[in-house]
Amino acid sequence: MPRRTVNPRKIGKVTPVPPRPEPRAERPVYTVSRLNREVRLLLEQGLGVVWVEGELSNLAQPSSGHWYFTLKDAGAQLRCAFFRQKNARAAYAPSNGQQMLARGRISLYEPRGDYQLIVEHLEPAGIGALRQEFERLKMRLAAEGLFDEALKRDLPPVPHRIGVITSPSGAAIRDILHVLARRFPAAAVLVYPVPVQGAQAAPAIAAALALASERAECDVLILARGGGSLEDLWAFNDERVARAIRASRVPVVSGIGHEVDFTIADFAADVRAPTPSGAAEIVVPESSTWLEALARHGQRLAVAMRRKLRDERTRFEGTELRLRRAHPGVQLAQRVQRLDDLEQQLLRALRRRLESTAYRLQLAVRTLHTASPLATLARGFAIVTRVADGTLVTEAASLTPGEEIDARLARGSLRARVVTLRHSPVSDESKTE
Repeated sequence: MPRRTVNPRKIGKVTPVPPRPEPRAERPVYTVSRLNREVRLLLEQGLGVVWVEGELSNLAQPSSGHWYFTLKDAGAQLRCAFFRQKNARAAYAPSNGQQMLARGRISLYEPRGDYQLIVEHLEPAGIGALRQEFERLKMRLAAEGLFDEALKRDLPPVPHRIGVITSPSGAAIRDILHVLARRFPAAAVLVYPVPVQGAQAAPAIAAALALASERAECDVLILARGGGSLEDLWAFNDERVARAIRASRVPVVSGIGHEVDFTIADFAADVRAPTPSGAAEIVVPESSTWLEALARHGQRLAVAMRRKLRDERTRFEGTELRLRRAHPGVQLAQRVQRLDDLEQQLLRALRRRLESTAYRLQLAVRTLHTASPLATLARGFAIVTRVADGTLVTEAASLTPGEEIDARLARGSLRARVVTLRHSPVSDESKTE
């Protein structure tokens, strides 16, 4: 770097320095982005939710699904954004030139600084009065307790017959019948035809509810209608319909419009379904699930029945055995056998007695035989009797020659005639006598 030289001629010459400016106070300076952001926050926090009515124009529906349009009147216009998450539930498809009523929050689109309304709900402007009437009736009936959860009745788990109060020619009845046939074809369906739109709809619906309650021929009722505008659904916002629902002795399921549609009948019903098809799905079980559960119950019942039959068979066999043992025939057979035993015992006893008696008799016979004259005869003696009178001859002297006598021998007898008498000498004993 070259060295800087100083000119000696300039040494001692002073150049005056300008004074510094006084420091100024700090001023707030916003960037455009910051300003727009703070304005947006002020708008969103300051106004909250607002309702705006105006003519819809400049409608744009890009592929993102968001809706952009302008609401205007004779003196001003307001940019609006209706994002896809909200407009997907809209019941109306807007078009340019319609007088619309929008509910939303005031905000600011920061990149362009555009003040706009972020729409949350959009409906034709004429509906405003109906909606106010709807809110008044809803608040009044709610204050009466007509919508209390304590009044809600349980639905039957398996209805035998389902009543449907709706138009017989609308899409709702077709959807309901299709779902019921698919889910639980065993349930019968009874349709109470009514108009579901117009001046005559509300009294007809209330009368059908009263008739179904009086007849009590169904286990559950479905009150249904397809989708439509608030005016189309207005019959279901009638006080007479709400009171008829609560007066019904049969539980009522409402399936009116689309999921985003709410009517007074929905609040009064025992169960609210988002659509007519949803109501049909609520009132019946899935048949396949039911059949599977039924099969499981059947298997458990079969096992229990087999166990019960086995126990009963065991008990029956025991009872049969006791009865067989106690049967009169068995008792008689046992008595007969006992009688046979006693008879045998008696015979044996008699035989023993007879044998004993016979033995004693034989002894007596032998004894008697020993002392019997027959035994004497066997030793060669004879018994002699007179033929004339049969008297026993003991002395020869008692006979006379020529007298006939009978002599009994040990074997046989003979008759003889006395030829000679021989007298034996008299013994000393005889002499004594």
